Amino acid sequence: MTALSRADVESTLKGYVDSYLEKDLVSAKCVKAIRTEGGRIEVEVELGFPAAGYRDALSATLRDRLAALPGVGEIAIRVESKVISHEVQKGLKPLPGVKNVIAVASGKGGVGKSTTAVNLALALSAEGANVGLLDADIYGPSQPRMLGASERPESRDGKSMEPIVSHGLQSMSIGYLIEEETPMVWRGPMVTQALEQLLRDTRWQDLDYLIIDLPPGTGDTQLTLAQKVPVSGAIIVTTPQDIALLDARRGLKMFEKVEVPVLGIVENMSIHICSNCGHEEHIFGEGGGQRMAAQYNVPFLGSLPLDIRIREETDGGRPTVVAEPDSRIAGLYRDIARRASARLSLQAKNYSHKFPNIVIQNT
Repeated sequence: MTALSRADVESTLKGYVDSYLEKDLVSAKCVKAIRTEGGRIEVEVELGFPAAGYRDALSATLRDRLAALPGVGEIAIRVESKVISHEVQKGLKPLPGVKNVIAVASGKGGVGKSTTAVNLALALSAEGANVGLLDADIYGPSQPRMLGASERPESRDGKSMEPIVSHGLQSMSIGYLIEEETPMVWRGPMVTQALEQLLRDTRWQDLDYLIIDLPPGTGDTQLTLAQKVPVSGAIIVTTPQDIALLDARRGLKMFEKVEVPVLGIVENMSIHICSNCGHEEHIFGEGGGQRMAAQYNVPFLGSLPLDIRIREETDGGRPTVVAEPDSRIAGLYRDIARRASARLSLQAKNYSHKFPNIVIQNT
């Protein structure tokens, strides 16, 4: 009987295309070790994205494929995740304490962007990542209510603020610093300055991902963030209707112009589920997000339903991913979170932190 070789195992692994990476694990450089001894196979896989809800399924799939090799006895597969920093816009360095910044944007209001942002942040956390959430909507902050948090941030040194922690997320919002009904009657420059202060004066603690919930549109705030904040990738949220897709295209084009990779498109409110009878209906149209993704050659991350529970749970300060962690809707958010972070994991690494700061002084 011919002994198993490393090449046999590697060839078998190359035959499996991962559903989140959309390429095989060998090509994606996720296979860190292959050992064979007699009929025993050991494989170590290191994913570049959080995958607590996916590791067991991936291990089982790989085990089944390897078991088909002739002469196989014992199979040991270890799947782990390690999130690293990825490249940002030219001339910018990653934020202290933050590996990757992901902007969640929409071309217009009313598409459920903030609800999607908080649930995706919680989904990444549920998958095993350390996650923060910045509410960048200065005029209409909504994340404090969605996270069920209302306390004031502490400052230990008189210069920076500690993030508010809720449901395991580190978060910051202008809503923590003002009364809920206080209007922010500010002009554009004051808004962008406040946003930068919220971002840079918060002591983010060892985050794998900082999700930034952008205000809708493509105005001054969005442009400032895209040009001055080190963003690793963006997610565009839209609904299937034509007018929302038209505005979403503008948002996508904005990120392209400032060289921020678009990780994909999320179609929210894609189907209405009746709370009484369970009937499903495409009341805003069908397939718009997928067509847009195909048109601009960006990934389609997934569809989310128009369901009253999402609204009720988020308004109540316990978004769906924490309120009903085992529900189908929470599973959709976690699937989208894995797709977006897997897409990010394939981008170039950021090595800026490895270069020393060189200071020239006259002596």
